Amino acid sequence: MFENKRYRTLNFELRKIFGKKVMKLSLDGGFTCPNRDGSIGTEGCIFCSEKGSGEFTEDCNLSIIEQMKRQKEILNKKWDTNLVIPYFQSFTSTYDSVNNLKGKYEEALSFEGAVGLAVATRPDCLEDEKIELFSQINQEKYVWIELGLQTIHKKSSQFIRRGYPLETFEETLEKLNRKNIKTVVHLIVGLPGESKADFLDTVKYISRKNIWGVKFHLLHVLKNTDLENYYNKTKFPLLEKNEYINIICDAVELLPEKMVVHRVTGDGKKSDLIGPKWSLDKLRVLSGIDMELKKRDSYQGKYY
Repeated sequence: MFENKRYRTLNFELRKIFGKKVMKLSLDGGFTCPNRDGSIGTEGCIFCSEKGSGEFTEDCNLSIIEQMKRQKEILNKKWDTNLVIPYFQSFTSTYDSVNNLKGKYEEALSFEGAVGLAVATRPDCLEDEKIELFSQINQEKYVWIELGLQTIHKKSSQFIRRGYPLETFEETLEKLNRKNIKTVVHLIVGLPGESKADFLDTVKYISRKNIWGVKFHLLHVLKNTDLENYYNKTKFPLLEKNEYINIICDAVELLPEKMVVHRVTGDGKKSDLIGPKWSLDKLRVLSGIDMELKKRDSYQGKYY
């Protein structure tokens, strides 16, 4: 359906556009977050690590170009391609002045083979002048913005200390859409207190919006996070592997066929992971999703 998958992967989409493999290089731009510096909070989201969800980025003290060189050397062991997309991943990668952002993005785009730009941020850190900057870059490069929505449910968003209401997400999404800037939404599966139906309500919500892509993240409990403290106190149930696979397959069936599925599970560093430990075997999780969709004779968009 989508080459060898039953859902539209990012690899499938980028190969279709650029004619070959494109590597995404994860970067730490040296940013912080309004949920950490006191603007709206000091503790960050409850699940967020000391690296600001950038466990696999390079040292932020290195230049952007040096980080990209190191990332490319690592990934070239898996893929032989000259095309790359710099991905500003750690913390809130638009939380700076427009001039500073412009300098960092331009440095990344000057790297040989850079065909696009991906930036992870929060919808409350995308003022009009920043959206205009992305609009300008979007005229020449393949741009997408990643927004950490995680859930549509107010109780869950307060529990994870997201720090902004759903209305802010909707307003920012509308502004990005008006400028034809692609958006990717992050969702977390397995939040404490959320049922499978609650999560699928969030999936149905994004399916009705003009959203280009989605990332599904398994809730990881990582060392040195407030979620670890909460887990130690409550021992809330973590998802089992088969349970997770079934939820993801249900979610994929609800997505529009055109939506790009950037990921169907998350990565947690082995040294930092409290649980679920089964998530370390990422290939088995991915093949489990493939097999379950095949067993169902199902595919992305079946019940959209």
